[in-house]
Amino acid sequence: MNKPARDFVGYGRQRPTGRWPNGSKLAVNVVVNYEEGSERSFAMDDPDQEPMTEWGAYPFPRDIRNLAMESMYEYGSRVGVWRVLDALNQAGIRSTFFACAVAFEQNPEVAAEVVRTGHEVCSHGYRWEEVFRLTRDQERKHIRLALDSFTRTCGKPPVGWYCRYGASVHTRELLVEHGGFLYDSDAYNDDVPYRVDVNGISQLVLPYSCDINDLRFWIAPGFITADDFYRYLCESLDVLLAEAEQGPRMMSIGLHPRMIGRPGRIRALSRFFDYAKAKEGVWFGTREEIAHAWNQRDGQNGV
Repeated sequence: MNKPARDFVGYGRQRPTGRWPNGSKLAVNVVVNYEEGSERSFAMDDPDQEPMTEWGAYPFPRDIRNLAMESMYEYGSRVGVWRVLDALNQAGIRSTFFACAVAFEQNPEVAAEVVRTGHEVCSHGYRWEEVFRLTRDQERKHIRLALDSFTRTCGKPPVGWYCRYGASVHTRELLVEHGGFLYDSDAYNDDVPYRVDVNGISQLVLPYSCDINDLRFWIAPGFITADDFYRYLCESLDVLLAEAEQGPRMMSIGLHPRMIGRPGRIRALSRFFDYAKAKEGVWFGTREEIAHAWNQRDGQNGV
């Protein structure tokens, strides 16, 4: 089995110094995970169904179509995503959409609006699938299918990649093999970008976050009210911004339209945008912009 090396040290005390563009100290990236219409379901002729819903991992019978689950995901594409887009656009913030290719195929109106309003599209896979269950050849094929699909729905292929839950031991090698990727975000192990060697190629990694994430509305222990989420966002930003006095930091905010897009939660997002934008030294950037900025400081050309 291929065993990518683990790194328990990272930057250690030798933290990167300097600033982000325009002298900013903290780069904040808002990620919208757009998966609706790409989740596992019998309606998509999958052998099983998504277990996680607003009710948690409900023990639905294995051989019966779960219409409740399907409708909860449909809420994200029918209603929630538009609330999220409105909140972003009203705040003048461009986000990164971790989008599944098939999800955009299911709702091309959303894909068109994401592109029109200047948000970045990062590939979240062909389907919202666990790539570690695929063979190497299957994963290679799905990367190609995803890129071809995004080219049709968005006009160009994405330059970033992020797998569901976690990458396979083959993912980074396949991304480097394909070429054209500026970064991947398949890691949760730092608060700043870093590089890894993949068969002699320097691959940029922009770590993601599963704690500053509305997924915790659906899992326990997690967020109960919108104020819980808002307070956690503010606390995270304040700590990272204070640390960034000594060197650049990065904050990733994970959103899902079917979760944060509910009426009782969406205002927390707008309140946080107002809070963060009032802070000196905060820069809201897409992951592509952050990657280019990091490449520039490292003297790398990137994609």
